[in-house]
Amino acid sequence: MTGLTVSRLDFGNYMRELRMRAPRPAVLAAATHIGASRQALDRMEDGSPTRLGALHINALLDFYSVGPEARLKALTLWDEIKSEEKSSRAQGPVRGLWKAYKDQVAPNTGKFLRLEGIADKVVTHHPVIFPALLQSADYRRALDRVNEAGLSLVDLERRIELTMKRQARLDESGFTYEALLGEAVLRHRVGDETTMRSQLGWLATLAERDNVSIRVVPFDAGVHPGLTMLAFDWLTFPPGPSGLTLPTVVYAEGAVGSVFHEHDEEVDRYRQATERIRAVALDKQDTRDLVMQIAKERAA
Repeated sequence: MTGLTVSRLDFGNYMRELRMRAPRPAVLAAATHIGASRQALDRMEDGSPTRLGALHINALLDFYSVGPEARLKALTLWDEIKSEEKSSRAQGPVRGLWKAYKDQVAPNTGKFLRLEGIADKVVTHHPVIFPALLQSADYRRALDRVNEAGLSLVDLERRIELTMKRQARLDESGFTYEALLGEAVLRHRVGDETTMRSQLGWLATLAERDNVSIRVVPFDAGVHPGLTMLAFDWLTFPPGPSGLTLPTVVYAEGAVGSVFHEHDEEVDRYRQATERIRAVALDKQDTRDLVMQIAKERAA
């Protein structure tokens, strides 16, 4: 449920701000004071569901020595979460499109999908393969067969279904998607030639949307940060009910794992890299021309 997720993120961000201004800002000290684990406090500040209750929250506010105004705001945000949780339970078990597929995604992927679902802008850099929001069903099917040859047909199709549901975000007003792709993404053959022609045609269609920007970094662009960085997604979020700007998150993918970057110096590094990649990428029209050229080459 999008509203619930945003409220948790907003509340967690606000509580983190209060802790950082407290006389004793260490996470462990705060967790020890309320008789909870550090992991529980981390999850709360990350916007994840926890078993913490109103008594824990009030104890944290006491420990942070907050004033009446800050306490009222924190408790108001907490009450919003409780109200939305109650509403969510009344609506039934479906609370997020990815939850029905949680056995098909890696642990960190679940958190990423939750964040992707409430971001108002995603900037993605992919040097080798198409990102999920741009993948055709057959392209995704070919990828999953390579990664897990023993995957059952049922599980394979569930993964395809999840990918297609994620792509519904591209139809939402207020959501912006920018993809910076290496030319290799267009030229690597994933599946057969028919699959690739269909994928390139799908890409050209998506590029016509006003809220979608697709730009390719050509092979002859020279040296740029994209050559040394793996795939990453830059996510920004709308302000929460408290008026605070939610922190930007970068999700960087690795060969056997992934990591979230939220600290200013880490995020700034990716910001600078993104700007430099943009500087050497083709514009939208030249990208479309290249996509159609490669599609014709594959049809020859």
